Amino acid sequence: MKEFDLINLLTPGLPHNASVIVGAGDDCAVLDAGLPDRWQLFKTDAVVEGVHFTAETPPEKIGHKALARCLSDIAAMAGTPTSAVITIGLPKAFDAERVRRVYDGLNALARRHGVAIVGGETTTCPERMFLSVAVLGTVAKDKCPLRSGAKAGDAIFVTGELGGSLSAKHLDFEPRLEEARWLAQHFHLHALMDISDGLAGDLRHILNASKVGAELLASAVPVSRAAKLQAKAESSAKPPLLAALTDGEDFELLFTVAGRSAVPLLDAWKSKFSKVKLSCVGKITAGPGLRLRDERGLRELTLHGYTHFA
Repeated sequence: MKEFDLINLLTPGLPHNASVIVGAGDDCAVLDAGLPDRWQLFKTDAVVEGVHFTAETPPEKIGHKALARCLSDIAAMAGTPTSAVITIGLPKAFDAERVRRVYDGLNALARRHGVAIVGGETTTCPERMFLSVAVLGTVAKDKCPLRSGAKAGDAIFVTGELGGSLSAKHLDFEPRLEEARWLAQHFHLHALMDISDGLAGDLRHILNASKVGAELLASAVPVSRAAKLQAKAESSAKPPLLAALTDGEDFELLFTVAGRSAVPLLDAWKSKFSKVKLSCVGKITAGPGLRLRDERGLRELTLHGYTHFA
């Protein structure tokens, strides 16, 4: 059983109450906490030694990544994070100085984004360290894009560059919080999420939720320098485009807007975020499926991104 098979097994019977606006299935839960003009966002994520980092990873980067993953999901709802709790699991013979440095990295990122760390839990984990982070945030009720709003004719955009993230980026990326809020404030985003498992896999979440299809233009996919260098240096490495489509751990924004907004958005973005690349990589189609257009023509894209338990 793969990750999404397990999710589909567990989520249909989850109990809800009147506060739930959006439950499982998007980047964050969206809740009505009684605020007059804002929804509350709620998200949890975890990093595990041997999966998301190694015993040799600098401790500050472990803490940074643990919180940044959750903040990236808040960004995927165009939200503002407010507070977090941390659960940390440690072997009995843990290194206290290493743990303190993990929290140094976590706290530094929290301070930059105004996030209060308000508690958590410590527990024993016999084999390895893990951190589980839960974050609360808020988002304006009229500026909360979901995965389910993409429409035929939409332009598909991604921020930054994709692929090769395991060479370094996955440990020190900056969540696109400011960029997402700016996009939602100035343009009508039909759908939005972050890229954590690869463009080819994560775009399918939007397609499935919105009941549409998509066509990607291979030459427009922004391949990172790290992916290109890795392909040159290692004969066993993925081709750069394949890495950009499937590597994951990019934590960039993936969103759709009406086609008529594409050029104005690109122009406005260049004026506001000159150091962050923005690329229009394709379009949403009425027919189902995901297709790739390259020098060989248009063909079905069967690739998927990273999947736990696969």
